[in-house]
Amino acid sequence: MKILQFFQYAYLIIAVLFLYKAISEWSTDRNGAYMSLFFAALAIFMFFFRKRFRKKFEDRNKQ
Repeated sequence: MKILQFFQYAYLIIAVLFLYKAISEWSTDRNGAYMSLFFAALAIFMFFFRKRFRKKFEDRNKQ
C-alpha cells in the first residue's frame, strides 16, 4: 500500500513542476505555458482520483 501512497503524492510534485514551467514560459511561449497548465491540472486531478481509489481499495481489503 505504501507504493500507491507514494505515487499519489508524486502527482502533486509533478503538478508543482508543471506550474513552475508554465510560470517561467509565460512571457516567451504562451502555447507551451498553456500546455504545462493543462498537465498540472491533469496531475492534480490524478492526485485526487488516486487518493479516492486508494481509500476504496483499503476499505475493501478491511472487510
